[in-house]
Order: sequence, then structure tokens, then C-alpha cells
Amino acid sequence: MIKTKEIFELLSRGGFISQDSTSSDVRRLYEYIEENVEEYKAYYQGIGFVLEQGNGYFHFSREESRTELIRRLTTLGVWIDRLDFVKTFYNGFSTGVRFTPSAILEALTADVELKEKARKLYGGQHSAKDTVQMLVDDMEKAGFIELENEFEQIYKVTSAFRFLESLVEMLTISEEEANETTQ
Repeated sequence: MIKTKEIFELLSRGGFISQDSTSSDVRRLYEYIEENVEEYKAYYQGIGFVLEQGNGYFHFSREESRTELIRRLTTLGVWIDRLDFVKTFYNGFSTGVRFTPSAILEALTADVELKEKARKLYGGQHSAKDTVQMLVDDMEKAGFIELENEFEQIYKVTSAFRFLESLVEMLTISEEEANETTQ
């Protein structure tokens, strides 16, 4: 096993290692893990982390206290709102999609529903441009998008975005099952 420190530094902060990262270093880390996934899982489990594999990405999870779980669920709610916003911007917003903040800003000025959702994302006190920039910054920090072309400000949605989509899908399925049970 190699690069355990670099992998830990990325994943322990809540980040993702995606197979389609714009960074060749991150793609290489993905390959290292994928080639020896069981060894990496055992290694990180020994220090209290669970290496999880998604569809084209890796991330850490941990056993958590009830308080920490409640905090994470609150954070999840914020990310669900962000997912709803970008899916309203472009229904096909998913892994591999490329976009510019200016395209979101343009859509935001023309779409009343998108404007309302933007107001709810960060509280209504921010300009549309600031809201879009905060969203892009948050998504980039989380590893869901990466800057692909700095000059043209083109971002690429990474495989890690599937994590959000799968969480919402699980919640939707659970809600549908609960509704079927009560009928």
C-alpha cells in the first residue's frame, strides 16, 4: 500500500477521491485504492475509519454518537437543498456535466423558481452572484465539482456527486415504502 497519508488527508476532511477527477494525482490515488481496496479498508479500519466505495468514488464514514448523527443529518438537509437547486438549474446536472457559474447566474435571473430556491440556500441577504459563488465554493470544497478550466471558469461534476444523488434516492425510496405501509 502506498500514499496512505495523502489518501487520509483527503478523505478525513470529508472529501472524496473520484475516478474522474480533473487532477491526475487524485485519479492515481483512486487507482491505488481500487487495486488494493481490501488492504486499504483494513488499514483505515484500524484507525477508526471505514473506507466506503461508491460508483466511481471513495470516502470515509465512521461510527458516530447520536449528537454527531443529528448534526450530520442537518448538514445533509442543506446538501439536499443544494442538490435540488442544481437539478432545478439543469435536470441533467450529474457526473460529467460541465458548467460555468455565469450560466447558473444567467438562469437564476430568468427563472423565478430558481431565484426562490437560491434565496433559501444561504439566506436572502446575498446577491445572486454571491449565492452562486458560495454554492460553487461549497461544492468544490466537498469534492462534488472541480475547476477544469480556470480561464473560462468551467467546472466539472465529479463521480462523488453520485453520493448525494444516491442519498436522496434512498430517502425517496424509504419515504415511498413508508407511504405504502400506511395505506
